[in-house]
Amino acid sequence: MRETPRSQETAGGSRSEPSLPRPGRAFAHAAGAFGSGTPHRSDGRSPHTPRGARQPGPGGCPGTTPPVPGQPPFLSRNSGKSGRSGNFRNSGFPGPLALCGLFGLLFALITWQVAAAGPLRRADERTGRALVGHGPAPLTEFLADLGNTAVALPVLAAAVVWALWRGGRGALARATAAVLAMAAVPVLVVPLKSWIARPGPLTQDTGYYPSGHTATAAVAYCGAALLLRAHARRHRWWPPALALVLTLATGAGLVLRGYHWPLDVLGSWCLCLVLLLLGHRLPARYARPPRASRTPAAPDR
Repeated sequence: MRETPRSQETAGGSRSEPSLPRPGRAFAHAAGAFGSGTPHRSDGRSPHTPRGARQPGPGGCPGTTPPVPGQPPFLSRNSGKSGRSGNFRNSGFPGPLALCGLFGLLFALITWQVAAAGPLRRADERTGRALVGHGPAPLTEFLADLGNTAVALPVLAAAVVWALWRGGRGALARATAAVLAMAAVPVLVVPLKSWIARPGPLTQDTGYYPSGHTATAAVAYCGAALLLRAHARRHRWWPPALALVLTLATGAGLVLRGYHWPLDVLGSWCLCLVLLLLGHRLPARYARPPRASRTPAAPDR
């Protein structure tokens, strides 16, 4: 038996009476009723974004009926707060700028103390004289030789060739940055050696600050590690760890063999860290972003 009787025509036969409301579940689906499942509010007011009020628009634009093929501009990664967590976090440029400033100030402080024969230089010379001759001579000589250009440069060259062979986005920019960082070492170190003219621990010859062997080892090994890490899929920690060990071992060998004072090595490290940070981050900062396709996506049906 029907719960809702058919509408009865009036005497005129042109108008039908409204249907009687059905109890239970049928009544719950009336517009605006509590728990009706319709997008209308229970108090009779229309919602802020009623589904029936949406007008279809181009794919990816506001107003398109779901599912939306694209995203509005204010929801993209490269704008607003999302851009801060996207571009800045991916490029990491504010962090390296702060680190460059910190290591640059430390390098300037060390250089000033060495050039002016300040108290830091006097303490450095006392420490250097106490460390000279310690450790097995063959081992310390081998560690000091890690800073020779005949050893360090082939390592960097092999990493550059491997990175270019692997290819990928930004490979050429990273390889170029590593080569330019190594080329900047003699350009910066040689004039500083001539200007400061610091004698060595075991000789009166000048030109020992900053250490050229330390700078060569740091830029070559760390630059090669950054190139290898960028293309490694698994165990990406080992290239930087190995480069750090080789760099520290080179500095220790130079000090223990009496080739350089400790501040010669420390100053070179500060200078090379600035070069490495700039060389590693600038290609990512100024790389051209991928061009988005201008063809609108077909809306789902």
